[in-house]
Amino acid sequence: MWPIWSKDAAPTGRPTVGGFLVPNGSLSLAASLYLLSYDPETGRPTGAHTALLVRAAALTELVQRGTLTDTDGSPCPVADALTGDQALDGLLELIGESRPRSWQIWVGHQPRLTEQAVRDQMVAAGYVRAKGRRVLGLFPAKEYTLERPEPVAAMRAAAVRALHGGQPVAEVSERDAALVSLAAAGELRTVVTATDAKVRKDRILELGARCGGMGPVLEKVIAQVRTALAAAVVTTMLATTTAATTT
Repeated sequence: MWPIWSKDAAPTGRPTVGGFLVPNGSLSLAASLYLLSYDPETGRPTGAHTALLVRAAALTELVQRGTLTDTDGSPCPVADALTGDQALDGLLELIGESRPRSWQIWVGHQPRLTEQAVRDQMVAAGYVRAKGRRVLGLFPAKEYTLERPEPVAAMRAAAVRALHGGQPVAEVSERDAALVSLAAAGELRTVVTATDAKVRKDRILELGARCGGMGPVLEKVIAQVRTALAAAVVTTMLATTTAATTT
């Protein structure tokens, strides 16, 4: 089960931000970005493209872990490879049982399946709370709010430091570099503001190049996933705008 981070529960010797333990590596990249889509101050979700972002993060981590490789431009699970993370392993199984699709297509192919799996993990871990409600007073639905804003605020502070800080890019971990570069591609404004995207463009590109480390082929794959995420975000925004102007 995922740990619930708090001041009291923080083991000694582990990094903290504002007194709260930063779950460095304990949460998957997909889970971290899912939580960062919430505003710690309001507890409300703010990400407009969370499902796409979470799917891209899951693909990226599976590549970084070596459980997903490239075969003729398509992701291919390594035989018998498992991560122990239900959301990530669920994606591995989905890809393994499906016909070959390019990395770009997998970013946008049923991304809510991965988002829902990650969300359920975060509810079970106590990071997020699910509350029932009724739409129009008739149809049952659920809304999700951030239950533990402090550790998420600490995560955001660490990500912002990786983007703004004076630490050389070569010293930023591949995981943190992937988190920031994906947040930028997915327009996750709780981490990378619109101003940051313009002013710190070079730093974001350098962090994107830092995500690899496993050879040119897989480095290229991770770059393709980021590019596909950015393209999917633009497509979604255009579709939303078109729908709004025709109604």
